[in-house]
Amino acid sequence: MAEHLPTMMDPPLESLLERVDSKFTLVTLAAKRGRQVNSYFNQLGEGLGTIVPPQVASLSRKPLSIALEEIAADKITYHRPTAGETEGEPAVPEAEQ
Repeated sequence: MAEHLPTMMDPPLESLLERVDSKFTLVTLAAKRGRQVNSYFNQLGEGLGTIVPPQVASLSRKPLSIALEEIAADKITYHRPTAGETEGEPAVPEAEQ
């Protein structure tokens, strides 16, 4: 097995690409979830919100980094719509029980 060398990016890109079918899907999924995380942090002082909070404990304060950590931890999934379905919002993680 190949030795894991330390890089600047954590989680490593290779482990993220194992969770999705293409680089485009990874970028799209991370960007949409990053916007959701950012919206969650922006509405915190306004009372109860409808946006799901981050699903991982992260040291990072950047929404995109938190989104990538959620993808690496399999907390975020995606559903590719079929030809008959309309395209909606990305899959939102379910609250852990």
